[in-house]
Amino acid sequence: MNINIRKADENDFPAVLSLIKELAEYEKAPEKVTNTVELMKREKDLFICYVAETDHGEIAGMALFFFAYYTWVGKSLYLDDLYVKKEFRKNKIGKSLLNKVFEIARKEECKRVRWQVLNWNQPAIEVYKKCNAEIEDEWLNCSFDSDGIRNFSFSE
Repeated sequence: MNINIRKADENDFPAVLSLIKELAEYEKAPEKVTNTVELMKREKDLFICYVAETDHGEIAGMALFFFAYYTWVGKSLYLDDLYVKKEFRKNKIGKSLLNKVFEIARKEECKRVRWQVLNWNQPAIEVYKKCNAEIEDEWLNCSFDSDGIRNFSFSE
């Protein structure tokens, strides 16, 4: 099977959103996905996505990321989602997508590449360990959804 790694365009957004929903299902949080194709089109300048496409034109996987600025190191790349459909795993598609992400990080002179993995996702953790990722256990995520943002008030 031949796989082509290419930059996604708006025509790919339905397939990308489908992959995002599959990933959310795998991560046991399908109800958390509120994104839409229309929203992705409006916000397309805020993210970059590469897809793995089969020689039959099927999108088998994707890597979606954006650039961030971390005060301790400077310009960085944040990999928000890396996902390969179950039936295409074990074909080194994830490896190819990660190689593309790191190629871009080098080209853009990023000082850090960062992503998250759930602490129970042992298959992913093992892959990341094999590529020498530093997997931290000190930092906890803090986040607010749109309701939390709208209702935020920090008073003592």
